[in-house]
Amino acid sequence: MNDPLVLLGLHTTLFEVLAFILSVTTVALNIRQNHWAWLFAIVSSAAYGVVFFNSRLYGDAGLQLVFIVVSVWGWYSWLHGGADGGGRRQLAVSRLDRTGWIAAGVGWLLGYLLLSWFLRSYTNTDVPHTDGFLTAGSLVGQVLLSRKKLENWHAWIVVDVLYVGLYVYKGLLLTGVLYALFVAMAVAGLVAWRRTIPRAGSTLP
Repeated sequence: MNDPLVLLGLHTTLFEVLAFILSVTTVALNIRQNHWAWLFAIVSSAAYGVVFFNSRLYGDAGLQLVFIVVSVWGWYSWLHGGADGGGRRQLAVSRLDRTGWIAAGVGWLLGYLLLSWFLRSYTNTDVPHTDGFLTAGSLVGQVLLSRKKLENWHAWIVVDVLYVGLYVYKGLLLTGVLYALFVAMAVAGLVAWRRTIPRAGSTLP
């Protein structure tokens, strides 16, 4: 499935096409707050792990393994993470407070410093800083998504815009198109989730 092919004028592989379809389905279900999104996230992460490893994007390849683990947690959290005292109510959309914003920013910075150092020192990637920065940002976005924080969409918008350039540079043109689509979908997700907050409850830390 890693044999090269040309689809609509773009050089790609069957693995990349499969990952593309699964990823679009995942984000579409996330926008609708459908918990089955996590199943598609697990499968698409496995597929993209192969694609990125073959392109020497080792940070992104390793990130897919983390995504699989976080997706299992996110799936459970969406179904049983509500604040009803017994942990059995579905999780509602909420916003980060000031502490949450600081924690997300610090986590992104520390993740970038650690990952870029590791990638530069122990792999043959030619984009250690870009890969490290976007990998760290993706982890922050995924954790916020798992807790249904509205600000996960802000993180994904920033990350996805930068990923477009990275994937075009690495020759993953179909994936570059995918992430351009993700930017639009993240904006749609931000708007859709924001509308649910007055019905979902008050701001949570």
